[in-house]
Amino acid sequence: MNCACKGKQDAVRVPHFWISFAGQTSTCLPVSSSASQHDSYASLRFREFNFFVAARFLLTVAIQIQSTVVGWQIYDLTKDALSLGLIGLAEAIPFMSVILYAGHLADLLNRKKIIMLALVAYFSGAFMLLLFSWNLSWVIASSGVLPIYVVICLIGVARGFAGPSFSSMVVQLVPRELYANAVTWNSTVWQVAAVSGPALGGLIYGFAGLKWAYLTVVVLIALSFSLITLIASRPGSGTGIKESLKTRLSAGVSFVFNNQILLSALSLDLFAVFFGGAVALLPIFASEILKAGPEGLGLLRAAPALGSAVMGLVLAHRPPLRNSGRKLLFYVAGFGVCIILFAVSENFYLSLFLLALSGALDSISVIIRGTILQLLTPDEMRGRVSAVNSIFVGSSNEIGSFESGVAARLLGLIPSVVFGGSMTVLVVGVTALVAPKLRNLSLKEIV
Repeated sequence: MNCACKGKQDAVRVPHFWISFAGQTSTCLPVSSSASQHDSYASLRFREFNFFVAARFLLTVAIQIQSTVVGWQIYDLTKDALSLGLIGLAEAIPFMSVILYAGHLADLLNRKKIIMLALVAYFSGAFMLLLFSWNLSWVIASSGVLPIYVVICLIGVARGFAGPSFSSMVVQLVPRELYANAVTWNSTVWQVAAVSGPALGGLIYGFAGLKWAYLTVVVLIALSFSLITLIASRPGSGTGIKESLKTRLSAGVSFVFNNQILLSALSLDLFAVFFGGAVALLPIFASEILKAGPEGLGLLRAAPALGSAVMGLVLAHRPPLRNSGRKLLFYVAGFGVCIILFAVSENFYLSLFLLALSGALDSISVIIRGTILQLLTPDEMRGRVSAVNSIFVGSSNEIGSFESGVAARLLGLIPSVVFGGSMTVLVVGVTALVAPKLRNLSLKEIV
């Protein structure tokens, strides 16, 4: 047995969540590393990890409020499904343009400082949207919706630099034996934020108006920045500085493409989200099919994250470490089926249930993929591999939104979503055939 103060690998700090935030000194309990693996709340006993997930929670709530309000605002001004898809494209292009370089920086430099600079950019974009809302009629009359798309581009750049550092920073705050637990809680807190954000955004926009919604976003980003400042700075690895930029960037890409488990897991998510995502079209479903208004849109946006958050809490106590590959394939297929059923539903409450169920199934796959990524990636490459992961996973949401808008324009709203869900199921089948290492994966053997 070891005292938590004597070694990082066996360290489990005792203070509860609220004690950590009060700034009190941690005490120690004699625990073994094997015992810590069975503690469902082990990673939450680390003070800086609490600051980290709280900051990410506030930022995610802000981004979700902003996305909900911008989506409804754009559709209200244009009445065009393709305009909704262009929101995703406006964010994805700058995001993908900087993400690999951002991963390179995350491996060399102080990740906290990168995150803080990205938060400044997030804040600037939110503040510009707030300024636009004070004189929206003049902005629209002079430039149409173009200024809103320009701000979304800025946010895409900020997200591109923040992503690899956020992902890589998690493992600096807890020991290796708690990576799976930390990934689960990080994902769960994100999902809770993703529940709160759209619902809050829809309610604020519906009852208080555009200005108050954007003001809320500005305040939340400022609070997130404040929490990040409470985390101690840790220098980057500094390894490989003599290597050329091209060599370092290609090393991250090569690492992923030479690992069948990583490549197939990320590819599965890429195509599932690309084809199966219906989030970009929810303003049309809320307005035209379900007749639910902006408040209903907020609930529809929140439903998948609600399901994810509930499932995340379950998985914190029962992590999916056995037969992980088969579970990943099964639940992604279930996600596709939920999207198909949602497309044909005309009942608001049934649609809410199906979206919540899709979120619960997606949560399992997200946690499995996140654990695979953290366990199979060496520390000196986390930023670059996270960047590649973001290209597969992060950009698939925005490009998937553009695909949804184009498909809806060509095929019609409901047929396009049914097609997307069907393609998700097909992708799962193909992945199961061509990636036996993923199919037979059990995370229990590599934790």
